[in-house]
Amino acid sequence: MTNPVVTGREAGLKKYLGTTHPAVIAVWAALIAVANLLPSIPLIGTGGTFSVSAALLPLAGIFFGPIPGAVCAAIGQFIGQILAPHIAWLGMGTFIIGTTNALVAGFISRKNWVAPVAIIALFTLLWFTTAIGQQAVLFPIVVYGSGIVIGLVGALWGARLLEKDNPVGRGVAIWLASYAGFMAAAAVGNYLGILVVKIPAKVWNVLAFVTPVERTIFSLGAMIIGIPLLVGLPKIGIFVGPQPKEEDDD
Repeated sequence: MTNPVVTGREAGLKKYLGTTHPAVIAVWAALIAVANLLPSIPLIGTGGTFSVSAALLPLAGIFFGPIPGAVCAAIGQFIGQILAPHIAWLGMGTFIIGTTNALVAGFISRKNWVAPVAIIALFTLLWFTTAIGQQAVLFPIVVYGSGIVIGLVGALWGARLLEKDNPVGRGVAIWLASYAGFMAAAAVGNYLGILVVKIPAKVWNVLAFVTPVERTIFSLGAMIIGIPLLVGLPKIGIFVGPQPKEEDDD
């Protein structure tokens, strides 16, 4: 007779650790690293740029689970910043930002909102411990507030769409998880940016309206890349992302 306790634990481990072969995860980490060498695409109207490597980060968490996805992103980004030092604006610790992105997107895609909200809330509080942050109140309210709201919607509703055979629904789920991942990464990176780069408050107040637009575009990039892979890879025996639940036999 099957022990329901063991079965439950195994299900929990699979939920967060995933079942994808390590070789596939290693290939994705290599893609993240190499993608940092590709030219960035200018975003008209925001002044920012979009990098293909950015879109691959939340997909690591969505495809492989929060823990393997975070490890994948960490390795890929760390190697990437060595190959392309210009992306390492926070020095050797820059890879932490991408790691946070994959971790949070992975949790959201597995219906867990607690960890993502906790991460964003923690770094929002840390934001207000700095003099610059106290002068730029609008930024965390607009930017991180949207990340929390989208993260809750993604975990409580969007993640269920990943388990359905509907490319449009899966695309929506990818976008929701990716947006939350990007905002959590921004919460970590921006706090470190205040400490290291000393970006003035007036810049943050302007970015309060630019950042959500940029992250929306980044998330669309992840969605465009993620949909065909999420649908196509399982057809060749490479299972990524949450799979439909198997019903227990009577």
